[in-house]
Amino acid sequence: MLPPIRVAVTGAAGNIGYALLWRIASGSCFGPDQPVILQLLEIPPGMPRLEGVVMELHDSAFPLVHDIVATSDPNVAFKDADACFLVGSRPRTADMDRADLIRANGPIFTGTGKAINDHAKKDVRVLVVGNPCNTNALIACASAPDLDDSCFSAMTRLDQNRAAGQLALRKGVPVAKVQDVFIWGNHADTMYPDISRATVDGTPATEIYDSSWIRGEFLKTVATRGKAIINARGASSAASAASAAVDHMQDWWMGTDGRIVSMAIPSKGWYGVPEGLMFSFPVVVEGGKIHVVDDLEVDDFARQKIQQNVDALSAERDAVKDLL
Repeated sequence: MLPPIRVAVTGAAGNIGYALLWRIASGSCFGPDQPVILQLLEIPPGMPRLEGVVMELHDSAFPLVHDIVATSDPNVAFKDADACFLVGSRPRTADMDRADLIRANGPIFTGTGKAINDHAKKDVRVLVVGNPCNTNALIACASAPDLDDSCFSAMTRLDQNRAAGQLALRKGVPVAKVQDVFIWGNHADTMYPDISRATVDGTPATEIYDSSWIRGEFLKTVATRGKAIINARGASSAASAASAAVDHMQDWWMGTDGRIVSMAIPSKGWYGVPEGLMFSFPVVVEGGKIHVVDDLEVDDFARQKIQQNVDALSAERDAVKDLL
């Protein structure tokens, strides 16, 4: 059996963290032969709840779990971490707009980035799930100057999974038949699901779906899916977000075998996106390295959508420029 890896999870007693931990512990994320040491972080008021989560993990008797560390100290949680899921963030309240949320989360991710910089492994893989995840990832990355920026990514896989699900439902096929749909931009309602390279049961998606549906109902459904779930169940997405986090990290850890997936990473100027923005691109992963698919033909509609996301993320970056 392989030596254990250390996996840090913040907000570990929250709804997403709770759903995520059982997937990690079971081997769904890092593989059925990869033992893990779980390093779970919560804020001090959440520690009693985290103790209950730890009890349940012990009671589940996962063979791959070699140890569990529960703490409210980031320096302990990120010690020698190989992978980090940054799930915990300040939730948005009714009196907050997005700019307020960004400012509220800034200090959290400044401290998190510094603790990762000082204590995690230098090749750690950090996935930011807590919203607004693109800009939270940008702040954490800026706060970890000793790490390469390739160590940081933000999650747009939930948007990708939602898009794939809608394509499958429309065609009446299992979602496994849908490949290579991906997301441009921000994990927000401006994000753009692109089907230009997608296939459904081997047939190009552009030959199957009417462009008016793709640019209309499909785009609106994917963009507003989170709100629809809140309206339906009275709570935000948790299990699906945890599942998307597993998908993202699994692909980063094991590779995509040529499949195109979505990851928000620091831009190097690809497709005209300003350097440094934490922006979702179509990527493939090989040997633990994320490679942007940089040879796509982008039509005028997609360019317009990309620019909308550039504008939104640039505004978010300006709002926290004192933290970068």
